[in-house]
Amino acid sequence: MAPTQALPADASPSYLDRLQEFVSENKRAILVGTAAAVIAAGAVYYASSSSSSRPGSDKSRFKDKKKAKSSASKKKKTVRDSDGPILEEVKPKVDEIDDHVRLSVEQIATMPFDERIKVAGTLKSRGNNLYQTRKFEQAADFYTQAIEVSPRPEPVFFSNRAACFVNMSPPQFERVVADCDDALRQDPNYVKALNRRANALESLARYEESLRDFTAATILEKFQNEAAAQAVERVLKKLATDKAHAILTTREPRLPSQTFISAYFAAFRKRPHPTLPETPSQGDQTLLIALEALDAADYAHALTLVNDALDQGVSWDVGRAEALNLRGTFKFLTANVSGAKADLLESLTLNRSLTQSLVKLASVHMEEGDNIQALKSFEDAIQINKDDPDVYYHRGQVYFITNDFSSAATNYTKSSELDSTFVFSHIQLAVAQYKMGNIANSMATFRRTMTAFPSRGEVCNYYGELLLDQQRFQDAVDKFDRAIELEKANFPQNPLPLVNKALALFQWRQDLSGAEALCREALVLDPSCEPAVATLAQLALQKSEIEVAITWFEKQVEMGRGEGELIGALTYLEASKAQLQFVRNYPQMAEQLSQIARGMM
Repeated sequence: MAPTQALPADASPSYLDRLQEFVSENKRAILVGTAAAVIAAGAVYYASSSSSSRPGSDKSRFKDKKKAKSSASKKKKTVRDSDGPILEEVKPKVDEIDDHVRLSVEQIATMPFDERIKVAGTLKSRGNNLYQTRKFEQAADFYTQAIEVSPRPEPVFFSNRAACFVNMSPPQFERVVADCDDALRQDPNYVKALNRRANALESLARYEESLRDFTAATILEKFQNEAAAQAVERVLKKLATDKAHAILTTREPRLPSQTFISAYFAAFRKRPHPTLPETPSQGDQTLLIALEALDAADYAHALTLVNDALDQGVSWDVGRAEALNLRGTFKFLTANVSGAKADLLESLTLNRSLTQSLVKLASVHMEEGDNIQALKSFEDAIQINKDDPDVYYHRGQVYFITNDFSSAATNYTKSSELDSTFVFSHIQLAVAQYKMGNIANSMATFRRTMTAFPSRGEVCNYYGELLLDQQRFQDAVDKFDRAIELEKANFPQNPLPLVNKALALFQWRQDLSGAEALCREALVLDPSCEPAVATLAQLALQKSEIEVAITWFEKQVEMGRGEGELIGALTYLEASKAQLQFVRNYPQMAEQLSQIARGMM
C-alpha cells in the first residue's frame, strides 16, 4: 500500500504503526536478515528509514557514539578523497628523488627482493605526495611504477591508484573497479577498497554489485561506519526503484489478493443495484451480472463482466455511471491510477449524485499525493448528499493516515450517527481514540462494539491488535482465536487474524514454528495473502534461513500491486540477497555476523 493511499476497511492502523516503529528502530538489523516477527509491508520501510531512534534508547546512544567517533576521525584527517577514505598507510621515511628515472623490466628483474620492496615503497610515497597536491595523473603513474617494481602484489598500491582515477576529470570509474578488484583479490577484507569500488559501481549504475560491496563494508566494520550504512540504504532504494519500474513497464496489470480486494469493497456500505430499463440492452444485462458477481466476491469474473458490459454498451446514464464506477475501482486496485481517474470523472458527468465516485476519486487524489484535492472531493460529496455516511467514514480514513486523529474520530462518529450498522466506523473510532492516547475510551468503544456486533470477527481481530500493542499477550491471543472462529462462517474468510496470532506467538514466546504454521494456514485461505508471505519471510530470517526468506520475498514481489509495494518488497529481497552473498564470500564471518545482529536487536 502506498503511504498516502486511503486505508481499506480492515487495514489496522495500529498494526502498521507497530511495523513502522519496529523498522525505524531495527533497520540496520533488518538489512542483515535479523528482523523480528513484524511484517515488512511495502513502502513502510523507507517511509521510516529516516526516522531517528527514540531518545534515551540504547540505539540512540549507540548512534551518538558513532557520530562522535566519526567527528573525531574527521579532525585527524587533512586530505580526503571525494569518495570517502584518504590514502591510508604510513609513509616510509625515504629520500625524495627529484630526477626520477623509470626502471625498465630488465632492471627490475636484476634487483634483489629487499631492494624492490624498498623502491616500491619510495615510489608509493612519491605518489602519495603528488596525490596530496592533487596531481592525480602523476600520482597514478608512480603507483603504477610501484606495482611494477614490487615483488609481490600490494593491495594499497592498487587502492591508491584507484583513488587517483576517482579524482581525475572525468572520473575513470571502470579503472577504479579494476584496481579495487586487484586489491581485493589480495585482501578481501580491505574495507577502503570495498568502499571505493562500491562508489564507482554506484556511479556506473551497477547497483547490485555496489550494494554487495557496501553491505560487506558495513558488516566488516561492525556497523561503525555511518556513511557506509547510509550508502546501503541509498543504493538499495535506487536498485529497488529501478527494478520496480522495469517490472511495471513489462508486467500486465493484475488484481491484488482476495483479502485486499474484499477489504476495499467492505469499506463501502452495500447499495441496491440500479433498476434496469424496461427494454434492457445486452450491456445492461451484463452489468447486472457483473454486480451479482461482485456481491459473490467473484472479483476476477466481475472485472471481466463490467468490461464486457461497457464494450457492449450500457444504454442509460445511471447504469453507465455505475459501470464506470466499478471499472474505475478495478483500475485503481490494479494501480492504474490515471485510468481510474478518467473512469470516475466520466461516471460523475453521467450521474453527479453518485457520491461513491467522488469518494473513490478522493482515494485516487491521495494516491497521487494531492491531499487538498482529496479533501475537496469529500466537500463536493457532502454538498451533493450531506447524509451519506460513507463520505464521513472515508474522510476519517484520510485524516487518520495524515495523523489528524481528532478529525478522524469526529468523522467516524458522524458516520456512525448516520448509520450505526457499519462496523468499521466503530472499529476505526476506537483505534483513533487509542492513537490520541485515550486508552480507556478506546477499550470501552471496542467492548461496546463487540456487544453490538457479536458475530463480526473484525472487531475481535483489531481489539486483539491493540491488546498486543500493550503486550497483553494472552488477552490478544484470546481475541485472535475468537476472530478466527467467527471468520469460519464467512466467505471469503479473512486470514489476517491468523497472521496476527502468529505475530503474537512470536513476540510472546518466540514460537517460530507455531507462527509459521499459522501463516501457512492463512495462505491456504488466500494464497496471495501478502501479510502472511511477508511474515514468513521475516520468520525465515529469524531462523537464519536466508535462501528461504529470499523465496518468500520473491513471491511478495510477484504480488506487488503498485510501485510503492514493489519497492518495499524489492528492498527486502535485494538486502537479503546481498547478505547471502556476503555469507558466501566471507564464510568465516557467518557466526560473527549473527552475533553482531543479535547485539543490535
